[in-house]
Amino acid sequence: MDEIGVRRPPTALLALARAALQEDVGRGDITSLVTVTEEAGARARFVAREELVVSGLEAARAVFYEAGGEEISFAALAGEGERLAAGSVLAEVEGPARPSLAAERVALNLLMRLSGIATLTSRYVEAVEGTGARISDTRKTTPGLRLLEKAAVKAGGGANHRAGLDDGVLIKDNHLALAGGVTEAVRRARENSPHLLKIEVEVESLGMLEEAIEAGADAVLLDNMTLEEVGEAVGLVRKEAPGLLVEVSGGINLRTVRSYAEAGPDLVSVGALTHSAPAADVSLEVEPC
Repeated sequence: MDEIGVRRPPTALLALARAALQEDVGRGDITSLVTVTEEAGARARFVAREELVVSGLEAARAVFYEAGGEEISFAALAGEGERLAAGSVLAEVEGPARPSLAAERVALNLLMRLSGIATLTSRYVEAVEGTGARISDTRKTTPGLRLLEKAAVKAGGGANHRAGLDDGVLIKDNHLALAGGVTEAVRRARENSPHLLKIEVEVESLGMLEEAIEAGADAVLLDNMTLEEVGEAVGLVRKEAPGLLVEVSGGINLRTVRSYAEAGPDLVSVGALTHSAPAADVSLEVEPC
């Protein structure tokens, strides 16, 4: 057992917990105030009701700490990225009942959301095993939860794309429209970017791909191409620019991801990892103590 106890969580997690609790608790948990005595204590267990990959225990712990401070202890019984069977206990909480109940839903929401992302990611990773392609996330995350959701992707075995717009150069369709095309956009990016930043270009056709190669892009994103087009594009890159990183994205799901991975790209980026992951089924079982 990983005895986390009452160690103070990181400031960023406490700030997130504070905002989430304010949204849910408001001026007070009225139901608990009128039905549970101030002296009452509670012991609770987070229980997986289905097989899942764990993510978000630190966020859940921050919620209980924010609600009850050092009076509430939190012990994790699983690690980030660990696969658990249905019926497994993820963590145990003990402390005053009122703040524990106030924290319950927010902590569960975070744990279910993040474990759901980790679990879905693990399925994509398993689906492409042996192809050499990596599964990556996108910026299609819940505002305010991006770092936690990207950590959940990593817990599921996936890779992280940009953390934000300040994290790399990815020239997309709107940039191309405003810059006047692939060649000019890459030229400007090369001229104005720090030398350590790679320049990736989103392309939608073989013609755009050839232009990106000629312009000297470091990576290309094959966007919404058919499986046949991806195969042709990867073949062209491996022949003309073998060092170029190839990413594929757009409408790829669990049924099709292996076929796209077998076409030979380096990365398959999937927005659904974060924007459409179903919440993992986790319950919080509470008893008096």
